[in-house]
Amino acid sequence: MTQTATVVHVVGPEHTARAVGSGDLDVLGTPVVLAWLEEATCAELDLDASQTSVGTRVEVQHLVASAVGSTITTRATVTQRDGRMVIFDVAAHDQRGTLVASGQVRRIVVDRERFLSRVPAVD
Repeated sequence: MTQTATVVHVVGPEHTARAVGSGDLDVLGTPVVLAWLEEATCAELDLDASQTSVGTRVEVQHLVASAVGSTITTRATVTQRDGRMVIFDVAAHDQRGTLVASGQVRRIVVDRERFLSRVPAVD
């Protein structure tokens, strides 16, 4: 059984490289497409309220520019589970079916409170 989640977004002005500081063009910014790919990985995980997951490794190629108004569908498919570690193949396509980005994301399932208790406070 394939474990896959899909998330759909429409590129708005707030998602552009110019808006997020990753360039000066009004096209979908790489940090945004990465966040949308990670959102799909989180959507696939069915965790209880005491758990969450954290990203530990990302390898993504942003292949094609997407204009404001484009519809981007991100998909995350589990390729490996090893204890708390989950590895996903991820892909983003536009409304024409063009591959916009692809790669792999690794997440670790953690106890929410235990994880937060280890985060150092800011002085």
